[in-house]
Amino acid sequence: MDDGGVLDKLQKEAELLKTKLLAERSKVLDKSLSEVTAAVDGIQSYSAKARRVLKGHTSKVLCMDWCSDKRHLVSSSQDGTVIVWDAYTNTKEHVISIRTIWLMACAFAPSGAAIATGGLDNKCTLYPINSSEHSYFTKKKLVGTHTSYLSCCKFFNSDNLILTASGDSTCALWDVESGTLLQSFRGHLGDVMSLDVSPTECYNTFVSGGCDGMAMVWDVRNGQCVQAFDGHESDINTVRFHPCGEAFASGSDDATLRMFDLRADREISCFKRQSILFGCNAVDFSLSGRLLFGGYNDYTVNVWDVLKVQRVTIIYAHENRVSCLKVSPDGTGFCTGSWDSMLKVWA
Repeated sequence: MDDGGVLDKLQKEAELLKTKLLAERSKVLDKSLSEVTAAVDGIQSYSAKARRVLKGHTSKVLCMDWCSDKRHLVSSSQDGTVIVWDAYTNTKEHVISIRTIWLMACAFAPSGAAIATGGLDNKCTLYPINSSEHSYFTKKKLVGTHTSYLSCCKFFNSDNLILTASGDSTCALWDVESGTLLQSFRGHLGDVMSLDVSPTECYNTFVSGGCDGMAMVWDVRNGQCVQAFDGHESDINTVRFHPCGEAFASGSDDATLRMFDLRADREISCFKRQSILFGCNAVDFSLSGRLLFGGYNDYTVNVWDVLKVQRVTIIYAHENRVSCLKVSPDGTGFCTGSWDSMLKVWA
């Protein structure tokens, strides 16, 4: 049998296995989420106002992250700057200019003593922020380098471990102190755009979403993909774990948000409306997990009731696409960043 025949045989076998898997999943699908929560009262209204408008970037805001102190946040921009803000006083505490454009990723260390950032330079770099301004670059530390752009970075439950996602179709776990690669995660067939760490520390897992339309759950101990979910019809731009750690949400260019349950091993809800035509760039849950926030390319934030799978309200947030969104650690508000170069804190 020639190579073409072997390939055809393997493809047919894979399709057969996929059909059997879908059949097994459908057997245990006794009810939908909306049927299970039929007796639960829906959220009738939700309102939020822009309490702070943070101006300082001169170009598109691409990423932001909250500090664990619930007060400070960091943002990165196309203009090559990273800014640490005091959300209470509306002031800039640190401004770091980096010799690259399109800083697509930034993250606060759990201790709040450092930030990590990267972008089109393919590198993840750590900057200490608890020292004088002149020591930003003398004390900066190169953590790791990918073969394509850095799209996302997250600290993994400590200041000394960081996860990165890249346009080279991989994710990586790095040791910050030594700058060594601890584990590489390969499985996506396109650029990896986002990742999120499970809030349940004992699980040792994280989820990633990519331009192949797949969301994958990984075990950091062996580098293996333990669950894979499809359903989106276009690129996945963002993923976020539910606070319980047993489910996650994803947002895509197909103008939908989808929620996947790890225990059921399937999609359990799809958040969409006919009037929503633009892709979603950022998602996050409220502290209780009842509300799901989505930032879209049509300049809006849609707020969804997770249990009823219904839109609660729409917030006309910015003058350009909403590129990032994060709920504060104490759950009292959320911050959005946009291509209009501004960040806004809502409550």
